[in-house]
Amino acid sequence: MLEVVITLIKSGVLIIAFITAAAYLVYAERKVISYMQVRVGPNRVGPFGLLQPMADVIKLVSKEDSRPAGRDNLIYLVAPGIMTICAIAAFAVIPVTPTFSLLGQRITGYIANLNVGILYIFAISGMTAYGIVLGGWASNSKYSLLGAMRSAAQLISYEMALGFSLVGVFILAGSVNLNAIIAAQHRVWFILLQPLGFVLYAISATAEVNRAPFDLPEAEQELVAGYLTEYGGLKWGLYFLGEYVNMVTVSAIAATLFLGGWQGPLLPGIMWFFLKVGAMIFLLFWLRATLPRLKYDRLMALGWKVLLPLGLLNIAVTATLVVLFNNP
Repeated sequence: MLEVVITLIKSGVLIIAFITAAAYLVYAERKVISYMQVRVGPNRVGPFGLLQPMADVIKLVSKEDSRPAGRDNLIYLVAPGIMTICAIAAFAVIPVTPTFSLLGQRITGYIANLNVGILYIFAISGMTAYGIVLGGWASNSKYSLLGAMRSAAQLISYEMALGFSLVGVFILAGSVNLNAIIAAQHRVWFILLQPLGFVLYAISATAEVNRAPFDLPEAEQELVAGYLTEYGGLKWGLYFLGEYVNMVTVSAIAATLFLGGWQGPLLPGIMWFFLKVGAMIFLLFWLRATLPRLKYDRLMALGWKVLLPLGLLNIAVTATLVVLFNNP
């Protein structure tokens, strides 16, 4: 019974943390990009603009709830929730800190420890595409439908490349359990042994979460706002929340699989974890501020003709080297 209570508390903390983090990630992104582009960014609401996320949330909640004619009402309402729930649920198996004791109780740094933890993340995060596709289809808008179809094609193109980029890590660790993968990096982080895998993962994960320069499902110059065109107010906010939660999740996966997870000297494990996740999120901000959006044909060509072959090459080289060094 006590374990169930602890799990529920962890889940509640995770949900609250993600909602708060998503709001302030928007603030952080606006500030980082403004500095890179020699602008000021939010600075009016509260000291240094720190209350701007609260003002944005109040604005979203208070906006008129307009809905397009001819929509599929049930799917139109459910789709944003699918994306948000799946994005948060994917984080349940990621260890954020080593096990510690609190008031005589052993507290683990994760909600669930699955032997196939990374496969669970793939399954759950892949379902976020349903939120985009169903929302675009249910909106009864050509712009929304085109954005939804782009998202589906993009997911198929980059999901395989993303999976292949991680196989080298699984070979080195001998497991797909996230705790085992972290333990296998106690001497050397896998980014040093899998530099190509890390680069392939970073590119594929950016495309998976529809971040610039891979934000073709939105593409405001072509599709108004793509799958989001007919959404406003709180429902639009749920899509926005899902996107930023996904960004945290893919950054946490990179920190866990390539950067040693919570491991590090001097500082507590949870601080190392957040520093590594923050570094990956900063990289996503940097890409958005620097690179223009790709053309759609180049997006597809990059996934199928470049990332996929390089992922297969990385698997072959890693497997060969492991066999040679383990069987001299």
